[in-house]
Amino acid sequence: MDHPVVLDTGPLVALLDRHDPWHTWASEQLKQHSDPMLTCEAVLSESAFLLGKHDPGFRRLTGLFRDGVVRLGFDLDDHFDAISGLLAKYHDTPMSLADACLVRMSELHSTARVFTLDSDFRHYRRNGRQAIPLIFPTTR
Repeated sequence: MDHPVVLDTGPLVALLDRHDPWHTWASEQLKQHSDPMLTCEAVLSESAFLLGKHDPGFRRLTGLFRDGVVRLGFDLDDHFDAISGLLAKYHDTPMSLADACLVRMSELHSTARVFTLDSDFRHYRRNGRQAIPLIFPTTR
């Protein structure tokens, strides 16, 4: 995995909800990546909640994990102190647990880009001061 992609809730939901305004964009982005995208349990939880009303969205969500398109690549227990620090630093944004995990994942995978629809990622910094490389729509 040369340049991992760290996947946020917005594009994950957009991929699975054909009525989402970002569905086409997210689908086009997915086609450009062959390696599994990495995410965390917090993103899975948010996505499952948002897709719960869309059947078969939730089945397709779990299918992405079963088929190896997306995989969990983070253990919160191993990075709790770093996550706590990020949540404290960005408390006025406010930063969600999922966002903090993705920022931390981008620190752990130095060549990673975060695939997101969340403009807060333009303001978050990894390793203190580094901008996070993003896959982000230009028209947002």
